[in-house]
Amino acid sequence: MSEDNKAREVGVGPYPEPWPDDSRLDPELLAEGDRRNVVDRYRYWSREAIINDLELRQHPFHVAIENWQHDFNIGSIVRNANAFLAAGVHIIGKRRWNRRGAMVTDRYLHVEHHATIEQFIEWAAHEGLPIIGIDILPGAVPIETTDLPERCVLLFGQEGPGLSMDAREACDMVCSIAQFGSTRSINAGVASGIAMHKWIEQHVAFGGFER
Repeated sequence: MSEDNKAREVGVGPYPEPWPDDSRLDPELLAEGDRRNVVDRYRYWSREAIINDLELRQHPFHVAIENWQHDFNIGSIVRNANAFLAAGVHIIGKRRWNRRGAMVTDRYLHVEHHATIEQFIEWAAHEGLPIIGIDILPGAVPIETTDLPERCVLLFGQEGPGLSMDAREACDMVCSIAQFGSTRSINAGVASGIAMHKWIEQHVAFGGFER
């Protein structure tokens, strides 16, 4: 293999023997190498071990996405939810969604389906979670200057139409993201990353973290 190809390889190769005595490690990955899209701290860990560790550290915000039109952005939103360690992802509407953009990150998340907005509202009320919509709507407050609740669910609509009327009525608050160009709206996946990171800025202490 050329040096160029080696440099582009993702992950790590087989772990040299003797292997560490660690129940979190997957023998198959140790033997064959770990080429998954995971941070270095999780190299060679089994999927179950990673999920268990994430559950211990997850943040108390959830992410919800309306899925009436099979929006291809859902995968990107799910990937962002994994990156920012959301407590769970909720798909409202059609059960099937395009997983390509998620880059298999959904395997490490709690993904729940709600057939209707009403079911989702009932779940949020049972959990005591305010629903924070993200959209450019009359009366929306700027997310840049708004205090987001620590426990909440961030709700995103479809690319183009945004939040449905039923979703808008369900929100305790709607936040907008400042824009300065000619386009009417930004990509839903991008908007989700901005909103989640705004929550992170407000509620996570940055004292350094392990990659």
